[in-house]
Amino acid sequence: MKNILEVFEARGFFEQSTDKASLSRMLTQATTCYIGFDPTAKSLHVGSLLPIMSLVHMQNAGHRPVVLVGGGTALVGDPSGKTEMRRIMSREEIDENAMGLKNQLSNFIDFSGDRAVMANNADWLTELKYVDFLRDIGRHFSVNRMLAAESYKLRMETGLSFIEFNYMLLQAYDFWHLFKYYDCRLQMGGNDQWGNILAGADLIRRLEGEVVHGLTFPLLTTASGIKMGKTHQGAVWLDGEMTSPYDYYQYWVNQDDGDIGRFLAIFTLLDMDEINRLKELKGSEIRDAKKILAYEATRLCHGKENAEQARAAAEGLFGGSREGGDRSAPSYEIGREILEDGIPAYILFENAGLCKTRGEARRLISQGGGYLNDQKISVFDQTVGIDDLVADGLLLRAGKKRYMKIVPGS
Repeated sequence: MKNILEVFEARGFFEQSTDKASLSRMLTQATTCYIGFDPTAKSLHVGSLLPIMSLVHMQNAGHRPVVLVGGGTALVGDPSGKTEMRRIMSREEIDENAMGLKNQLSNFIDFSGDRAVMANNADWLTELKYVDFLRDIGRHFSVNRMLAAESYKLRMETGLSFIEFNYMLLQAYDFWHLFKYYDCRLQMGGNDQWGNILAGADLIRRLEGEVVHGLTFPLLTTASGIKMGKTHQGAVWLDGEMTSPYDYYQYWVNQDDGDIGRFLAIFTLLDMDEINRLKELKGSEIRDAKKILAYEATRLCHGKENAEQARAAAEGLFGGSREGGDRSAPSYEIGREILEDGIPAYILFENAGLCKTRGEARRLISQGGGYLNDQKISVFDQTVGIDDLVADGLLLRAGKKRYMKIVPGS
């Protein structure tokens, strides 16, 4: 069996773990592991990809992933890494979000047979009796030790609610439940979950007399210091209706040169020899590595057909061609009568979503960052009209990389 710890270390997944030698020995045999995902939105975003990819590697190495949807803990809210209390969600909203997450994760993980398990902790946490839980589980936790955890220390400055204070106990109970009923012996998660993971391992030791393990991943940021999955337009979602395959492709192809090697290792399944070759590319050749990153990441998330369409659309736009091949490109439909009358460029940029406000659009164009059909727009209120149509539309560009195809309606 492939040594998964070596894979994790080579690819940049590994931050810390419980007894590494013991964990390594355990992973020479097929092992059940789990990661929890909060159903706080209808879709996961790129910031969740590192743990998702870790489960892909675990499954490919012969282990069994348990994807735990936190339907129960979402009713409480995880204080980890947060400076304020999360919004309390209804059970109906959480259940709806959980279904969307299952569909997305199925693009990455094979749930057929017994190769992987999808579980929802609402199935057991919502059935707990409070007094029984305090007596059987709560007595094993030291309040002093809990308050020393990083996830709680940060919130103590702004106020930690009692409902959030229970989160560590509930996550520890999850680990115990998955150990008891699924023989799960490894919990993985972001490094901000280290205290919660240790609490679960300790609870299993106390209740069952068994040694289980925890492993955490580094908290990723881009070379510019931005949290993964965030852009000027907001989150980059894994749901194709919330972030189109084309925009998803563009997110990856526009990553900083200094991040490409690291992201190829984490967010694709390419062989490390190929990744090391791509890391050595210099100058304009780095663009080839970016295209490979974008294609492979999009293929994993949205499938081969969507990835190929997104790549073709990007090549068409960046090559200046607007005939065919760009059906996946972002587009904005405008009434033909509006183009016949003419519309100021800055208003069109705002309406098409390339700028959030008209003021932002005026500044962009005035500073030379607005383009129409690959020609720089001279003044912010330049009229865009029917005579500007090329082939089947117009092509707006904001800065170097953000495009929008304008399509006249009937």
